[in-house]
Order: sequence, then structure tokens, then C-alpha cells
Amino acid sequence: MTDPQDAIDAESATRGAERDQRIRERTAGESQEGIPFIGAGPGDPGLLTVTGRELVEAADLVVHAGSLVNSELLDEYCADAEQVSSIGKDLEELVPLMRDAYEAGRTVVRLHSGDPAIYGAALEQMDALEHEGVPTYIVPGVTSAFAASATLRTQLTLNGVANHVAFTRPQGKTLEPEDDHIGEFVEMGDVTTCIYLGTHAVGETMDRLLEDGHDPETPVTVVYHASWPDEEIIEGTIGTIGERLEAAGYRASALVIIGDAARKAGYERSYLYGDWANRSSTESQADD
Repeated sequence: MTDPQDAIDAESATRGAERDQRIRERTAGESQEGIPFIGAGPGDPGLLTVTGRELVEAADLVVHAGSLVNSELLDEYCADAEQVSSIGKDLEELVPLMRDAYEAGRTVVRLHSGDPAIYGAALEQMDALEHEGVPTYIVPGVTSAFAASATLRTQLTLNGVANHVAFTRPQGKTLEPEDDHIGEFVEMGDVTTCIYLGTHAVGETMDRLLEDGHDPETPVTVVYHASWPDEEIIEGTIGTIGERLEAAGYRASALVIIGDAARKAGYERSYLYGDWANRSSTESQADD
């Protein structure tokens, strides 16, 4: 097997010279040749897409993201497949495992939590497989921010409250302080900031926001295990959420939402079903 980093570099160089033709030939949702990288959704088995379910049900080998994928989903849809957790395995182990199974004629799927496009580390696996001659493709899933929004019965964008959404993570072992832009997103005022991979660092993150002068009364909502049976909602502000989350004892698997949209208060009626829609209808009638 080629060194994974060398494979990634080689595939990147190829894309830099020529666009992958499959982009123009295939659409998301299509079953294609190769190993699908499937978004398992946030937790509830019902939030796996129809295409994703069909693919895992037909699989001989399911390589999944361990406890990040609900065991009920694996039991319901993958009972007849060999199941291998990717937790604790590096690319040097995962890539040959999937490659050899695929080349042996087995139907292989790679099951990521949420959606592979959001902090999924899927592309490096796909590039390494592609370099080994194994085609791959992505089947999107429901990311935890959308499940959290549904649980809170709100929208991440609301007219007059939040015009933008930021998916981000806090500084730490894998992100340098200068690449942490949470404070900048919050400062904009009309951004719903969704923090992934940061449950353990909520207190530190809020302290930094306070030190930078952000309003301590800014709403913050934490949704632990969005859509799982043990889902829990913890509400607070920049000034209080750190202590409340610490008291709850959660150190992982929570989605943190900063901004007024989580409270679904203070928004304005949209143009879609207001004067704009009425004007369009009136103009249409006038044309008749």
C-alpha cells in the first residue's frame, strides 16, 4: 500500500490538473460503483437517508464510526453484515481492510456519523482508496446541527435574527488558536454559531468570549446526543453555560449553539409569505 499521505498528495495533484469527470456524470443520491461513504445521521436510525439504508442493508462489510453510530441502526439495518469499528484504527489499517474486501468481490460501505462533509475525515480515506484503484463516493446524511435545530423546534436562520450559520470548532489539539474564529462569528451578531467537537472545551471557550468583551447574556443552547434516546437540552448564556454543562457531566457528543435563533424569539415575518408573495400574486392576476 502507498503511504496514505503520499496517496493524498498524488490525488490532490491529479485534481489540480484535471477535474474528476464523475462530478458531471453522477449526482448525490445515486448508487454508484465503488465504496460509498455514508452519513449515518445524528443518531436516530430513522434519520438515515433512504439511499443510505438501502446501501447498508445490501452490504457484506460495514466499517462504522464505533459508538458515534447508534447500535440500534447497526442492529436494524446491518445485522447480516460483518461490522468493523474504525475507532482506534489508522489509515494504514483501514484502507487495506476496505480495499481487500472490495477487490474480493464483497459489498463494502463506510459508515460515518452525521454527514461526512462536516468534520468527517472522509476525503483522506477516499483519496487513499482511489490511489489504490478503488472507486469511492459520498452519500450525504443529516448533521447534528440540523437534528438539534429540529429538537429545539426552530430554524438556524431567522429573518431579523440570524442571516448566517457557522459550523466551527474550538481551538485545541487539532486547531491552532489563530484558526479559532468563534469570537468573530459571535461578534457579527446575526450568525448562528454551531460548535462541533467542543463539548469538553465549552467552559474555556465561553471564558475567552467573555475576556474578548462579548455580552454574557448571549443565549447558548447545548443539545447532547441530538436525536438519541438519551438526548438532553441544557440552556444558558455565554456567562452561565460552562458551569451548567460541567454540572451535567457531559464531555463529548454535544452540539453547542450560540445565538438568538436557538430561542426562536424576536424574529420578523419573512418576505416569502408576506408582501412579496402577495405582490407577486397581484401582479399575476393583473397580467391575466
